[in-house]
Amino acid sequence: MKHSLLLYLFILALVFNIFTYAYYSKQVEFQNSQLEKLTKKFQSKETEFKSKLQEANYFTTKMDQKSDITTLIPSLKEALLKFNENPNGNPYTGQKKFGLNKFTINKIKVINHRWIIADFSDGENWGEVLLKYFVNEDKSFSFEVNQSLLFPKK
Repeated sequence: MKHSLLLYLFILALVFNIFTYAYYSKQVEFQNSQLEKLTKKFQSKETEFKSKLQEANYFTTKMDQKSDITTLIPSLKEALLKFNENPNGNPYTGQKKFGLNKFTINKIKVINHRWIIADFSDGENWGEVLLKYFVNEDKSFSFEVNQSLLFPKK
C-alpha cells in the first residue's frame, strides 16, 4: 500500500508539472503575441505622428534652405527685442502706447524666411503681431507690421 501510495503521488506530481509547464508556456506565447501587437500599433502611431509633425512643420525655417538659420534667428530676435527699449514701446507691436505702460514684445517665433509671429503686452493688455522681415545688404534687419491683434480684457 505504501508502494502504491508513492506511485500515485509520483503520478500526481508528474501531472501537476505537466499542467504547470503547459500553463506557463501558453502564458509566454500569449505575452509575446501581445507584445508583437503593441509593437505594431506603436510603430503605426509613430509613423502617423511623424507625418503629422512633418505636415505641421511645413512652414518653418527648417524647410527653408536659403540662409544659415542657426545664426539668423538669434540675431533676428535680438534686433527685434532692442526696440523694446524705446520709451513709447516697441513700434513693431502695431499698437500705440496708451496709459502708463508701453507695449513690449515678449516672445518671438520665426515662422520661415519671411514671417515672424510675436506676443506682446503692456502688463495689462496683450496681443499678437504678424511681422514681415527683410535681411538688408549690410546684414541688418527691416521689419514691417502686417497685422496686429490686441485681445480684449476679460
